[in-house]
Amino acid sequence: MAELMSSGVELMFVGMSIVFLFLLMLVWAINVMSILVRRFFPEVPENAILNIPTLSGGTPDKTTIAAIAAAIHQYRSKHKP
Repeated sequence: MAELMSSGVELMFVGMSIVFLFLLMLVWAINVMSILVRRFFPEVPENAILNIPTLSGGTPDKTTIAAIAAAIHQYRSKHKP
């Protein structure tokens, strides 16, 4: 019985070690990808990402707001809960 318990504990530590090493490699890979993205794709202004035409005050014009409202209304009418 003691041999069975020690075998179980050994298997538990091996499994936990493998999971821990995998998570360490995952964190390392995410950090490397983050560094690469920041280096090769610098940050762009918010308006360039959204591609929203704005007035000099920084707010979208009325036609853009109307188009967004119409799109939201159409989406909600098609996807009722």
